[in-house]
Amino acid sequence: MATNITSTALDFASIKTSLKNYLKAKTEFADYDFEGSGLSNILDVLAYNTHFNGLIANLATNESFLHTAQLRSSLVSHAESLGFDIRSKTSSQVKFTASMNLAGVSGRAHTYTMPIDTVFTGTNEEGSHTFRTLAAYTATDDGTGSYTFKDADGTAAVVAYEGTNVTKTFFVGEASDRQVYIIPDDAIDTTSAVVKVYSSPTSTDNDEYTVLSKAIKVDSNSRYYTLRETPNGSYELNFGDGVTFGKAPESGSKIVVTYLRTNGGLANGCKAFTTQKAYSIGGTAYAVSIVPQTNSAGGGDKQGIESIRQNAPSAFAAQQRLVTPEDYRATIAANFPTVSDISVWGGQDNIPIAYGKVYIALDFNEGLAASAKQVVKDSIKTNFSDNLSVMSISPVFVDPTETYFELSTDITINPDLTSRASQTMENITNEKILSYFSDTINGFGKTFRRSNLLSDIDELDDGILNSKMEVKVQMRLIPVLNTDTAYEIIFPVPLAAPDDQNITIESTSFDVAGVSGKCVVRNKLSTNTLQIVNIDDSSSLVTDNIGTYDAAKGTIELTNFNPTLITGGVDYIKFSCPPQNQGTVKALRAFVFKHDADKSRVTSTVDRQGVRVAL
Repeated sequence: MATNITSTALDFASIKTSLKNYLKAKTEFADYDFEGSGLSNILDVLAYNTHFNGLIANLATNESFLHTAQLRSSLVSHAESLGFDIRSKTSSQVKFTASMNLAGVSGRAHTYTMPIDTVFTGTNEEGSHTFRTLAAYTATDDGTGSYTFKDADGTAAVVAYEGTNVTKTFFVGEASDRQVYIIPDDAIDTTSAVVKVYSSPTSTDNDEYTVLSKAIKVDSNSRYYTLRETPNGSYELNFGDGVTFGKAPESGSKIVVTYLRTNGGLANGCKAFTTQKAYSIGGTAYAVSIVPQTNSAGGGDKQGIESIRQNAPSAFAAQQRLVTPEDYRATIAANFPTVSDISVWGGQDNIPIAYGKVYIALDFNEGLAASAKQVVKDSIKTNFSDNLSVMSISPVFVDPTETYFELSTDITINPDLTSRASQTMENITNEKILSYFSDTINGFGKTFRRSNLLSDIDELDDGILNSKMEVKVQMRLIPVLNTDTAYEIIFPVPLAAPDDQNITIESTSFDVAGVSGKCVVRNKLSTNTLQIVNIDDSSSLVTDNIGTYDAAKGTIELTNFNPTLITGGVDYIKFSCPPQNQGTVKALRAFVFKHDADKSRVTSTVDRQGVRVAL
């Protein structure tokens, strides 16, 4: 007779049942009625205690590892042990052209200065937000009374950052004690922090410390600091001890930290800006005219827990250098919140091969202006690649290439097994396809798997008996109109071979000079030769050879292609073809997958053989 208690089932009911079975096996409790006894209450307490202990042990074990932890505090602690700097909230920023026209104004100065902390107010759909300068700008009379404010490098642009200026002061205690400086603010933008150390509480002379991540060389006299997130969401300021990463403030000195408390991404997209800044000349105030060069952008929330989980190991492997593609990806993800996804590959994996280069494709948050995107790219090259990469490697930025899917889906329905109408079944199928693209394969490096999608469709309703799907991949070409031009269209995968019965390559319609009717590009049956045919004239031949396609390489070559007009109200022509393997399509390099709803369809068929008919 078994006398062991099963320890693998830790829910309350299983534990209590296991305890009862254990006691029933004892002769002392033979024929004992556990349910009607006081001993049942004792078993409840024992079961609850065991259940809670098992639950706590399970949660504690999960939180002990980076890949299974669910609490942000646990992930922060694990990331810190790997030396990973977790990104704080970041301030939205905007560039202005700021100027004054003082032509004819007597007594005007030759130079005017816009000081640090000049305030601007921006407005977006979320409301109004306060922006301020973190540097001084100078405007000089050009001789006609026109002034344009410029930065220290002479660039005619004023940069303002969203947020409220906050100052925290600490006093350094005895050297024998561990000094802890906590900033209890979870809305801090750590990139805006300025740390100054004064020799005494009354001193006006100070030494400014630099964040450690910008260090090139560190010795006992270096002045660096770190500002890291603590498990409770606050931030801790740390200095070296003369050995680890430089000089620490001496006992009795004063530490002053100024930073921006920011609203993060809520301040992005501000278009209208105003300022109260004005300069008085002869008792008259002359306002500064501001013209935003872009909408505000760059604001972001704290780095999410999944981003920490994925990037902390990569950053640890990178060790503050850029050698592998993964090093680039982790560094960019950790420092640029406006980048939503990243793909990096070496020149040896590029088409065509280009040794000595690293290719970087960035997918930015929606609504980010082109100028703001360029600022990110310039910063990656100047601040990171030039300092941390192997000297013989040059970064090349590549725009994401969108590949569209055209899906023809057929579902078979048994109406006796569902209360939904056929049209409703088609609608929910289409919604599932859309969610699959947005939730599962949205981003770089994703893989479309037809079987997975069909399994999801089959599970939508008991009335769906089975489903099938034909897949085409589509690339889009923006041609130069009215000009003979050669083009190469690159698909992410090998394409289907020519067929003797069905067209393999086909484009959307366009106009050609001298042809009355809409034209398309198609391949000649059984060959890879591309032709232009007039679909309004029984598909009559317009051009016998406009190029070829290479199924194995997944490329289309067009020669002397000269459309005069593109129909449909767009500026691109769609080129579609079944992939060589319709079951699996993997996005390589800069390719990202999208769904073309206009070229896709869902059709339902009722299975009449399984339908009951009343006579």
